[in-house]
Amino acid sequence: MEIPFQDSAALEAFALPFIRGEKKPATAAELMASRYVAYATGEIDYLIETHDPKTRGETDRKSTEEWSKRSEWKGLEIVRTEAGGPNDEEGQVEFIARYSLAGLDHKHHELSDFRKIDGRWYFVNGEKVSAPPVRRVGEKVGRNDPCPCGSGKKSKKCCAA
Repeated sequence: MEIPFQDSAALEAFALPFIRGEKKPATAAELMASRYVAYATGEIDYLIETHDPKTRGETDRKSTEEWSKRSEWKGLEIVRTEAGGPNDEEGQVEFIARYSLAGLDHKHHELSDFRKIDGRWYFVNGEKVSAPPVRRVGEKVGRNDPCPCGSGKKSKKCCAA
C-alpha cells in the first residue's frame, strides 16, 4: 500500500491522528509511517505503546528517546509491503528512514514485521537490510601480474603496495 504523501509536513499531518489516538492505523504501512513520525516528533509513549505487547518490556526507552531527540529526521520511503492490509493479521514493511546525527547523514534500511492483535496493528521486530555485496567488474590482478597502471612493475611492488 502506498502512503499518500511526498513531504514531511504531509506525512506528519497524515500520522498525527494515529499518534493522538484519534484513529487506528488500518495497515502495517500506516503504523510504520506513524512510528516514523513518532520518532521525528519525540512521541516515545506512542512508540512503546505500538510495540508488540509480548516484547514491549525489552524496549530501551532511554536510548529510543535519545536517538529520537538527537536526530534530525529527513524522510521516510516505504520500499515495499507484503500483506499487512486491513484484512490481514500479519504483514511486513520494508522502509528507509533518513536522518542526520551529529552532522552526518544516515539511512536506516529495515524490513519490519507487524502483527494485528484484537484489531490493532503492532510492530513486532525489524531486521536491517544490508546493501548487496560489491562485485568486481574486471579481472582480478594477481600480486605477480604486471600492474594495470602501466608502470611495468609487478602489482605487489607498485599500486598494490
